[in-house]
Amino acid sequence: MHRHSNDHEHGTRHGRRGARGNDTRRLAVALILVVVYMGAEVAGGLLTNSLALLADAGHMLSDAAALGLSLFAAWLAHRPPTPQRSYGFYRAEILAALANGAALVAIAIYLLVESVRRLSEPREVLGGAMLLVAIGGLAINLVGLWILKSSKSGNLNVRAAALHVLTDTLGSLVAIAAGVSIWGLGWYWADPAASLVISLLVVYSAWRLVQEALSVLMESTPKHIDPDQVRQAIAGVAGVRGVHDLHIWAITTGMEALSAHAVVASGAVAEVLLGELRRILAERFGIDHITIQFEAEECGVCILRQSAALSPDSV
Repeated sequence: MHRHSNDHEHGTRHGRRGARGNDTRRLAVALILVVVYMGAEVAGGLLTNSLALLADAGHMLSDAAALGLSLFAAWLAHRPPTPQRSYGFYRAEILAALANGAALVAIAIYLLVESVRRLSEPREVLGGAMLLVAIGGLAINLVGLWILKSSKSGNLNVRAAALHVLTDTLGSLVAIAAGVSIWGLGWYWADPAASLVISLLVVYSAWRLVQEALSVLMESTPKHIDPDQVRQAIAGVAGVRGVHDLHIWAITTGMEALSAHAVVASGAVAEVLLGELRRILAERFGIDHITIQFEAEECGVCILRQSAALSPDSV
């Protein structure tokens, strides 16, 4: 009979849940700031006839939607695993990040079209009032960015929300420059030009976000992990003769998983090998969820007895 030897390492789960609780609070505070000032930018854009302010307000609206979606996904990720969803709901965070990136692209396309149209027909804009509103928007965005960037979890969902706020911060800087140009020099074309720059910033930032989210959903090997180095590390453990069927993927950001078949020498002790492999993969590559099938060196028949699932609580 073929028998498997598996090690499922879940030791950092509670730490991740704590980190995600902090992330939820940060997202909530950032959402309140964005919603409050979004109204101010809408009013300012309408009063000053500034496309750049309205574009920035539209971007803040997308920020609010993105942050709300991120909050929902963070809450969903806290739900415990079920028999049907044994990994829990962590992928909800990735889906939210993908939706955020797609929303950014859609908004950017609209702004690009409107900016080009207004460049050919510049409209009068109240530069002084526009400048004051843009400065206020910059201040709010900087506070929101500081709140989100102070997260240490590396959560892609939080990074997605921070990316929204970052592009909005850059947009506020561009709007300030346009306000100065209009107020001091009467360059009304600076308003649609600023909106055009904001749109290009949004497209650039959203593309990487979409790529990262799709990479997780497609279960690609995380960029910071080299599969060849992992293979060499496993093969370098005493008693291991070879490695095949190696798979490395991310359940969500910061939660990497690995499965592999390891060909081992006769008489090897499963618990010893599993302990050493767990230590190496966690310390060198940050991989905590490990499933390894041991096979005999002489014909590929599994000879090691089944071991119990190991975790820091049981070691």
